[in-house]
Amino acid sequence: MIRLVAQIIFLAGVIGWGAIRIPHEIKNKRRNRIDVSAVDLRERVLLLISLCGLGIVPIAYCLFASKGFLRFADYPFSPLQAWLGTLVFVAALALFLATHRQLGRNWSQTLELREDHTLVTHGVYRLVRHPMYSAFFLWGLGQVLLLQNWIAGPAGLIGFGLLYAFRVGREEAMMRAAFGQQYADYMNRTKRVIPFIH
Repeated sequence: MIRLVAQIIFLAGVIGWGAIRIPHEIKNKRRNRIDVSAVDLRERVLLLISLCGLGIVPIAYCLFASKGFLRFADYPFSPLQAWLGTLVFVAALALFLATHRQLGRNWSQTLELREDHTLVTHGVYRLVRHPMYSAFFLWGLGQVLLLQNWIAGPAGLIGFGLLYAFRVGREEAMMRAAFGQQYADYMNRTKRVIPFIH
């Protein structure tokens, strides 16, 4: 594998992400009313930071590195690292797909609860409370391994890490308010993003 192929694989993964997310988002917006929303300026800024790290910066790097964009931050390319990144990215997309399917009409991109929202605790949600966050952390790791550049590579983990750090507590407070003891029990038997660890 060469650097250009790794960049193409990353871009293909972004297209795969869109193929999973966009139809789900369109269907959900048409059919499900929002009941509770905590979307504010802070939430919008965090989403923008995450989008920059997981999307804008690495996509711009892949598309414009040949013209010199961020090339100064490249480090020697490792094909083995890129192949490992490919596997991690595929795992991220598989988990991303599973979370969308299992959440169904309960899914929301932001801090919102849908009308007649239900608590999902089956499938991958049996293992962790926030498997979609797990998928994005895997994406960030795949990005680091595929895009062997000191800026474009870690941008995803940094951007999404900030969103996670400043959002997950608020999200869990919303869920506790909505589901009470049922969510407290769920918290007691699961970890947030890494099974049995965190």
